[in-house]
Amino acid sequence: MNCSVLRIVDANLNRASEGLRVLEDIARFSACDEAAAMELRAMRHDLAEIARPLDIELLTARDSLADVGRESGVRVQGERTLLSSVRANAKRAAESLRVLEELARVPDTGTSITSSSAERLRYSVYDLEKRLAGRITRTHRVDTIRGLYVVVDRQAAGSRSLEDLASEAIDGGAAVIQLRDKVGGCGDVYREAVKLNSLCCEKNVLFVVNDYADVAAVVGAGGLHIGQRDLPLAAVRKLLPIDTVVGVSCKSRDEARRAIDEGADYIAVGSMFPTSYKAGHVLVGLELLGSVRKEAGATPLVAIGGIDLENVASVVQAGADAIAVISAVVMQHDVRGAAAEMVTAIRRAQEVRQQHE
Repeated sequence: MNCSVLRIVDANLNRASEGLRVLEDIARFSACDEAAAMELRAMRHDLAEIARPLDIELLTARDSLADVGRESGVRVQGERTLLSSVRANAKRAAESLRVLEELARVPDTGTSITSSSAERLRYSVYDLEKRLAGRITRTHRVDTIRGLYVVVDRQAAGSRSLEDLASEAIDGGAAVIQLRDKVGGCGDVYREAVKLNSLCCEKNVLFVVNDYADVAAVVGAGGLHIGQRDLPLAAVRKLLPIDTVVGVSCKSRDEARRAIDEGADYIAVGSMFPTSYKAGHVLVGLELLGSVRKEAGATPLVAIGGIDLENVASVVQAGADAIAVISAVVMQHDVRGAAAEMVTAIRRAQEVRQQHE
């Protein structure tokens, strides 16, 4: 093979491999996305295997000191972020794979790399770039899923304004507000979601829509919560912006493991205790919560179902990062005061847990 062709192949193999390695480490250590990290590692190994027959020839042709483009003088402007690193390294890998793909199509180059193998890897890079960028952009929102998570339920609210209830809960310290409406139509849910989303944006708390992916997308909600009978997580992602947090309800270890593997941003485990606001609820208890805690790693756990001031400490100590409540706050005469009491109880329980970790 021509020496200049070998040098082009060598340079682009190195660039592609370097880009993939940076993406792999971001997936592993920053995004905590085990599946993406494993895919990127497999891609690096595939690339190395494709190049293996040319190994000695590539090293022989390499002449880094004489490379006229070695010191281009071009530097990235502005502060580098994790997101910009994902974009830059995905672009580097994809561009290099495209060069290899084009070279493989040229007759008589003698390269052992096929255009189809380089193309397959290139499209995988495009997909992983989107997944990792989404994970990184959701990080800030995911980090807010701690403490008190108030579910503003239409049935529990009765004739009271959902917006007023949410506002009082936020003033009491709620970190997340979820709109849950099992009785109204889609139009009713949309109208309430518009008001609650505006309120939560103004007060800088996460707003989550229960069940309705279309409503969440239209109003620009920060999050969506789905159950086991709703659209699958992968399908929901196609409907939402990549920075939308998606949580999944789970009532078994298998369901939780699957949700984590599929990339759920948080896991809701319940019901912890008997509750009148979830038809056909299944009591899972503190033992399951503790078991899922070991599986979840950095993925936040939200405990839900019958939690109140009397039992919240046991739930936090079992491993919950956030406590989702309806009646303990929404049905109280003093919503703000009830929220504040719950926030204090959660904080005290977290301090006790930290002392024993």
